[in-house]
Amino acid sequence: MPTIQLKDISIHYLKEGSGPPLVLLHGMGNNAKSWIHQMEYFKNHYTVIAWDAPGYGNSSDPNEVFQNFSQFTDCLKQFLDQLNLDKIFLLGHSMGAAVAIDFATRFPNIVDKLVIAAPTRGSAGLTEEENVKKRNQRHHLIDYTSSDEIARTRVPSLLSPSASESVTKYAEEIMSEVRPAGYKSVSNSLFHLNQMDDYSKILMPTLIICGNDDQVTPVSESEIIVQNITNGKLEIIQKAGHLCYMERRDAFNQCLSEFLNTK
Repeated sequence: MPTIQLKDISIHYLKEGSGPPLVLLHGMGNNAKSWIHQMEYFKNHYTVIAWDAPGYGNSSDPNEVFQNFSQFTDCLKQFLDQLNLDKIFLLGHSMGAAVAIDFATRFPNIVDKLVIAAPTRGSAGLTEEENVKKRNQRHHLIDYTSSDEIARTRVPSLLSPSASESVTKYAEEIMSEVRPAGYKSVSNSLFHLNQMDDYSKILMPTLIICGNDDQVTPVSESEIIVQNITNGKLEIIQKAGHLCYMERRDAFNQCLSEFLNTK
């Protein structure tokens, strides 16, 4: 299991294949293992790299809980620098999409193409009262509920009604590994997230993917985002919830492959 030591944190990651680098950023309740089907599918043509974000999986916890996604982005830049990667395809899911957007706007010369799956607008889509309530609920959840119970109760809302038992069990297995440091870091970052002024700064080809049954970041959110991206395209995957890349992996992989192969 390869690990890279950054200034204040160690980052564990998975790596498969050879070719142009495709970097995968997981969401709030996941880790690098959630991308296994994308790694298997794309490894013959790409160097596929999936990190465990700070506070997740086998990566270490930050010394202090993060407050903004820019802190995740800072770690991602250090991570890529140590891998000597100066040109990548970047894919982020949910909170990983927020990190990917921040990275693409701050380091546009590094990102050849951008893919954001099930993106969230964070506080931009909520009232102030709703935003405060969400952060408080998330902090309370991770402080007073076991990770196994969080996974058992949360995963059904991340999938469509037609999700298979195997996908449900695997999603629960991964989510049961969440830790307070990572979960609170993302909760705080979502509380402060508002990228409405950043979407117009994204100039590279961008694909937005969303499941039609996504109840967490519904299609309406993706529609708002794509309307503000100059070179953006929205693809909707049928019979898929928030974890669209896990639940409908074949459709997701085909959609992603076509986008990456388009000149």
